[in-house]
Amino acid sequence: MCYLMLMETAAASDPFVASLPVFAKFESVADIDNYRPLPDGWALATADIVGSTKAIEAGRYKTVNMAGASVISALLNALGRKDLPFVFGGDGALVAFPGSALEITRNALAAVQRWVADELDLTLRAAIVPIKDIRAQGLDVRVARFRASEAVFYAMFAGGGGSWAEAEMKAGRYRIDPAPAGARPDLTGLSCRWNPIEARHGEIVSIIAIPGASRDLRGFQFLASDIIALAGGQERDGHPLPVNGPAYSFSPAGLDIEARAMAPAGWRWLSKLWILFQLTLTAVTDRYGWTIGSFDPKIYKRDVASNSDFRKFDDGLKMTIDIDADVLQRIENRLKQAEEAGICNYGLHRQKSALMTCLVASPLQRDHVHFIDGAAGGYAMAAASLKAKVPV
Repeated sequence: MCYLMLMETAAASDPFVASLPVFAKFESVADIDNYRPLPDGWALATADIVGSTKAIEAGRYKTVNMAGASVISALLNALGRKDLPFVFGGDGALVAFPGSALEITRNALAAVQRWVADELDLTLRAAIVPIKDIRAQGLDVRVARFRASEAVFYAMFAGGGGSWAEAEMKAGRYRIDPAPAGARPDLTGLSCRWNPIEARHGEIVSIIAIPGASRDLRGFQFLASDIIALAGGQERDGHPLPVNGPAYSFSPAGLDIEARAMAPAGWRWLSKLWILFQLTLTAVTDRYGWTIGSFDPKIYKRDVASNSDFRKFDDGLKMTIDIDADVLQRIENRLKQAEEAGICNYGLHRQKSALMTCLVASPLQRDHVHFIDGAAGGYAMAAASLKAKVPV
């Protein structure tokens, strides 16, 4: 059984998304009865950064994460939809959408490719793969919903279709070309203001585990349940953020990237001033226990912690967790045992801190989304470790 994790807000408007079963315990991702097939006529928009490993090794991990999240931001804004399923993969992303939105999605993908090239000096490749083509390969895309908080659901996908779509993109098929010079996507809400979040228990560990050569899918389900249970022995199941959220902080690198998302070069200084004003105001009000109208900075930070995406399925288990040496050793032992038995292949990357990239339509709404990755490469480096063992 293969999985693909995506997220949508509680205010789902699409009939298909609204009809999906909801589960509140993360370990229920292994139950296929929680899943429903994606409707015929839908498609997957997928994108990733070419050469992300080298960019991360050069210290550009924050920029790589921002580029990956920009795909989600651009497509949701262009389509005017919060409910569409999507997955953030660190150096890329995937969004499922109905075929009626094909032209809008194509244009948004082209625009975000141009923006990543012009403003971030990275190459983003992208593709749109119809569900019918995935099913013609004997694969499928099935969806379920996990309730992460009162305001946010994460949708999980099963069937292996997401991985096949990504592989097709990397092979140059279904390709979307960048828009002409000067094109800009709508990246409203995309931000990267938080400093790296230091580990509290030992290390921040990014893990990717996918089904192995034996194709023992039931064995893989048991493995996923065991890893989730082992991480569950840590505070908040290994969540990198404390329950009250991170401390308000200032990230110069995040400021520059967010300003590039907000405005073209001639107006960027105004964007930076506005972001600095917001950061200063929220930090001061948080320190003294004040509120700004209906905005309470302490409630916002707690929502950040509750809404954050730190574990998912993406045709396999993905987690970025804060764990001590004993739990890490037990997780590694279990993964090695499963790999030797052909049940899984895995990649693992350790670092001292986690990184957060955000989609915040409005700080007054509680459905803001925060993607967690390792601050020294995270999922991209874990994927590189995995690829060294087996092509993925």
